[in-house]
Amino acid sequence: HVQLVESGGGSVQAGGSLRLSCAASGYSVSRNCMGWFRQSPGKEREGVARSHSDGGTSYADSVKGRFTISKDNAENTLYLQMNNLKPDDTAVYYCAADRAWACSGPPQTYNFRGQGTQVTVS
Repeated sequence: HVQLVESGGGSVQAGGSLRLSCAASGYSVSRNCMGWFRQSPGKEREGVARSHSDGGTSYADSVKGRFTISKDNAENTLYLQMNNLKPDDTAVYYCAADRAWACSGPPQTYNFRGQGTQVTVS
């Protein structure tokens, strides 16, 4: 049974930082493709970042240079460091994990997802 539990969301002022965590169980973060996506009211889900099983990463243009995705294999946890946050970053952020080794498609299409954590930037 795969379970992904996000934490670290909250409210910050523009220019601030947050770090989101995604603790995985029943799933190895080191072996497969994982990512983060977000959704805000009235907008479509947006893929934010992906972490490939070979260590590579990829980002949406809207967050490139501000967000960093990383993994801690020992803790079996995925992270999203978010710096220089903007009001447009306000959304519920979801961790996602795929059965596949290689990332194909955006994180919102992956097999598993967490319950989400709210990020509000004012």
